[in-house]
Amino acid sequence: MYQDIPRELLKLVEPVVQAHGLELVDAQARLGQGRAHLQVVVDTPEGDGRVTIDECAATSREIGHGLDAADFFSGGAYLLEVCSPGVDRMLGREKDFSRVVGRKVAVETKEPLAGRRRFRGELLSFDGQEACVHTESGDYSIPFACIARAQAFYPFQAQGAKR
Repeated sequence: MYQDIPRELLKLVEPVVQAHGLELVDAQARLGQGRAHLQVVVDTPEGDGRVTIDECAATSREIGHGLDAADFFSGGAYLLEVCSPGVDRMLGREKDFSRVVGRKVAVETKEPLAGRRRFRGELLSFDGQEACVHTESGDYSIPFACIARAQAFYPFQAQGAKR
């Protein structure tokens, strides 16, 4: 989630992303087998996911130069991945949630809420502070600050289905 990006990483990555006319959705650094993996998720200001491969590559090159200059990974090897949110979109910012009200979502919380951490269903509303998700077992109000990760699913229609 955008709110959980470490400040040092945010200060390094976000200006580069913005300079390319994009918005930062999320950035996660994980330690792997012998090297770090940094995944940076970017989107267009419209939030339509139409980020080109060329835009990802250019942004990746510049972020890589910044990481190297700052010795962010202390001279160690790292893998850098810059990508768009994809069809089944990652939700990282408040405005991402606002854009998908009425769609199917999956939400995982940092701590259990009502005895569970995973909620899957329709996002009924989002007021900037809480997401209300309708699941098979009822409606749940989930504070935004408690969300560890969330995803919205593209509303595919079966061929011949009525709208």
